[in-house]
Amino acid sequence: MSGRMREHFELRDTDAGGRIGELTVPRAGVTVETPALLPVINPNLDTIAPRRLAEEFGAEILITNSYIIHGTDDVRERALEDGLHELLEFPGAIMTDSGSFQLSEYGDIDVTTEEILEFQRAIGSDIATPVDIPTPPDVSRERAERELETTQERLELAETVETGEMLVSAPVQGSTYPDLREEAGRHADSTELDVFPVGAVVPLMNDYRYDDMVDAVAGAKRGLSADAPVHLFGAGHPMMFALGVAMGCDLFDSAAYALYARDDRYLTVRGTRNLEDLEYLPCSCPVCTSHSPDELRALPDDERETELGAHNLHVTFEEIRRIKQAIRAGNLLELVEQRARAHPTMLDGYRTLLDHAAQLERSDPVSKGAFFYTSHESARRPEVLRHHRRLERLSVPDSLFLTEGQPARGDEFDDSWRVEPPFGPFPRALSKSYPLTAEVPARTDRAALEAAADGVARLAEANPETDLTLGHRSWPDGVLERLPDDVALTDLSSDRS
Repeated sequence: MSGRMREHFELRDTDAGGRIGELTVPRAGVTVETPALLPVINPNLDTIAPRRLAEEFGAEILITNSYIIHGTDDVRERALEDGLHELLEFPGAIMTDSGSFQLSEYGDIDVTTEEILEFQRAIGSDIATPVDIPTPPDVSRERAERELETTQERLELAETVETGEMLVSAPVQGSTYPDLREEAGRHADSTELDVFPVGAVVPLMNDYRYDDMVDAVAGAKRGLSADAPVHLFGAGHPMMFALGVAMGCDLFDSAAYALYARDDRYLTVRGTRNLEDLEYLPCSCPVCTSHSPDELRALPDDERETELGAHNLHVTFEEIRRIKQAIRAGNLLELVEQRARAHPTMLDGYRTLLDHAAQLERSDPVSKGAFFYTSHESARRPEVLRHHRRLERLSVPDSLFLTEGQPARGDEFDDSWRVEPPFGPFPRALSKSYPLTAEVPARTDRAALEAAADGVARLAEANPETDLTLGHRSWPDGVLERLPDDVALTDLSSDRS
């Protein structure tokens, strides 16, 4: 059963699990292009004014905490009287969080789901959040199930609250149990709610557990429909946005730009640097082109915090635009691969993403620009998997020569197909079609050869009647061992044809 969000979210482009979409936010009267960054605004601390976020950085949506507003008397009165948009002076869409984070940090909050949703509606929130239970990683399965049940009861309760045009999010919990995340996703998807945050992943990201984060998101995505907008709660560092988008997340909120600025920390897409360690500013944003590191360090604390916050935001929004362009160009996974090289745990995240290649392949476009093979992880991309599956459907003659070199001469074989690592065999007629136009380094690595051998094996298994001969260029024994015994082998290296 699909809820009403289907009218609110429309997909435009896809690449791997990533997508460019349009999220219509009726109460704000705006349409937000995703993937979108929601800067976090603390109503009591103003690093960068919301109006400046819209005008200078192009922020279309931001997020603030309705629980903090609810608990701060003067702010609450102003929010109820003037509305959030007036209070924050922000023209775009405003999402509000419920206090679930405070619940997870401090163990107790004093509002119910109905109260906080009604309050969010009263202050003019455009996307509201119920009070779910953010179950931390690694708890017992029994606790994860018990708390998930409570969250699900509250989502069903949230459906009964009169919310008008305000969208309501349905957080997907389940701790570090991917099957519970999937069940939670399926349940949330069956409600009438609109936006689907994957909750309680901040502790995983704080501990650099990108592999477990990917598994949690992949689980949630299996339960949600393809057109459900997914919010990765608390994913503030631009280093991991490409990975999050490739998993299929559409909304990211970032408090990092402000929190890091407060600690004199300078964001880059390759990680974070302390301002005191920088002799040069490796960035061309307005802050970095108009200051030297010494000049930044010499500023009074609040000015330095604002300037660093602005730099951190420029880097963060730039990465979102770069990701959108990569989706349009069809090379999102190549960007993820570059980002994965910034930190060993990011590489774990990328390798875990490729464990889910079959899941990604379902939304991956059949045709794109050029496939660039840039590391042995490239051999596990969804395009390689799809080609191997396609081999089962191709019609083959009685005898076939698969070759890295020239076609066979004479009439020894009925036909000759090409073999190209990492894809393996394909009819020559397909050699101009994606992804077989791939750019592959001349020094082929073992992973590409193994993937090619797996393709030959797949073709052999699908066509037991066909006599197959493989003409290879000195493939290692370990790679050749992946082939069925009845594939005949010819080493072409000696004749260099």
